[in-house]
Amino acid sequence: MSNYDIKDIKQAEGGRRRIEWAEREMPVLRQIRERFAKERPLKGLRLSACLHVTTETANLAQTLHLGGADLVLVASNPLSTQDDVAAALVSFYEIPTFAIKGEDNVTYYKHINAALDHAPHVTMDDGADLVSTLHKARRDLLKHIIGGTEETTTGVIRLRAMAADGALNFPVIAVNDAQTKHLFDNRYGTGQSTIDGIIRATNVLLAGRNFVIAGYGWCGRGLAMRARGMGANVIVTEIDPLPALEAVMDGFRVMPMSEAAQIGDIFCTVTGDLNVIDKEDFEIMKDGAIVANSGHFNVEINIPALEAMAVEKRLVRPFVDQYILPDGRRINLLGEGRLINLASAEGHPASVMDMSFANQALSVEYLIKNADKLDKKVHSVPQAIDREIARLKLDAMGVRIDTLTTEQVAYLNSWEEGT
Repeated sequence: MSNYDIKDIKQAEGGRRRIEWAEREMPVLRQIRERFAKERPLKGLRLSACLHVTTETANLAQTLHLGGADLVLVASNPLSTQDDVAAALVSFYEIPTFAIKGEDNVTYYKHINAALDHAPHVTMDDGADLVSTLHKARRDLLKHIIGGTEETTTGVIRLRAMAADGALNFPVIAVNDAQTKHLFDNRYGTGQSTIDGIIRATNVLLAGRNFVIAGYGWCGRGLAMRARGMGANVIVTEIDPLPALEAVMDGFRVMPMSEAAQIGDIFCTVTGDLNVIDKEDFEIMKDGAIVANSGHFNVEINIPALEAMAVEKRLVRPFVDQYILPDGRRINLLGEGRLINLASAEGHPASVMDMSFANQALSVEYLIKNADKLDKKVHSVPQAIDREIARLKLDAMGVRIDTLTTEQVAYLNSWEEGT
C-alpha cells in the first residue's frame, strides 16, 4: 500500500497493541462494528475523515471500513497524531492515512487536500477544516458530496455560520450536539484529558494553585470539576451571564480575565474563540505563569502578541515553550497553544470516545439513507440514535434502569389528572 504519508511504518506493531487496548473500552462501537461487518451499509461509499489520529479514532476507522466505506483518514490537528497508530492503520488495517505528529501548516493542508483528492461522498470533520477547504478551494468536488458529520463545538459553530450565509452546500450532522457526545465527551473526556496533558507537560502540583479556566461550557465545566478535585483554586472567566451564574452557583470564583490574569498560576482556554488570552493579559501575569488551550484552534491564545513581547524563547521541557519578557518574567506556553490534551497526552479516554464515535458511525449510516430529505444546513443527531447509544452503553456497563408502567405512560400523556 503506497497511498499514505506517515512518520515511520516500523512503529505499526506498537500502534496495533494500543488500538486493541482501546477497543476493550469501546463496547458500543464494537456492537456497531459487528453489525456493519455483516450488513455492509456503507458499501461503495467514499468517505474522507479529518479527525485526531488516535487509538480511539482507529477503532472508528475500522468500523467504517468493515461497514464497506472506502476511507481516507487525515489529522485534524498538527500535534494530535499518534504516529504509531497512523503506522498501524496503514500496515495492518490498510486504511490510507496522512498524518504526522508535529507536521507544519503546509503539510497539514497538503494532507487535507489528499483527503479531498479521494472525491468523497461523505466528509467527517473535527473542526470543519475539511468542509471549509472543500468550499473555498475544491468546489469542483461538491457535486460528489451527499453530506457530512462534525465532531466538535468549534466545527459546528463554523458550519452554522456557513449555513447562515447560505454558503453550506450539503447537509451536515452535528455529532457534537448529541447528548451522548457533549454531556460526556466534552465534560468528562475534556476534563480528565486536559488535566492529564497539563500534568504530563509540566509535572506541577495543582493543589493550592490558582487555576483559571476561560469558558464554562461543557468542556469548561468538566475541567473545573477535575481541577477542583485535584485541589486547585478554580477561577472561571465568561462572557455569557448564564454559564457565569452557573459557575458561581457551582462554587467557583468568577471574574474578568483582566483580574484573573493578575492572580492565576495556570490558565486554560476552552471557548472556541480567538484572543481569549491577549497581550494585555500577558502584561500583568505572574512570573512563571502556565498557559494552555483545550479548545480547538490555537487562536484562543494570542501567540503572535506573546512572540512580539518576548526577548527570548526557549524550549524548557517537551511541549513547554518559555517566553522571557523584557522585565524578566517568564510565561510558559504549553503545546504551542494547540490542544494540550492531545499534544502532550493521549486525548479522551476510550470509554467516553466510545459514545462519540458510535454517534459518528450511526450518523453516517443515517445520512446516506436520508440525504435526499435533508436540507443544506446543520442537523441534530436523531434522538432515537442518541437514546439507543445511551441504552447500549448502560447495558455494557451492567446498569439496569426502570421502565414506565402502562398507568404511568397514560398519566404522562393526560391533561385531565390533577392534584
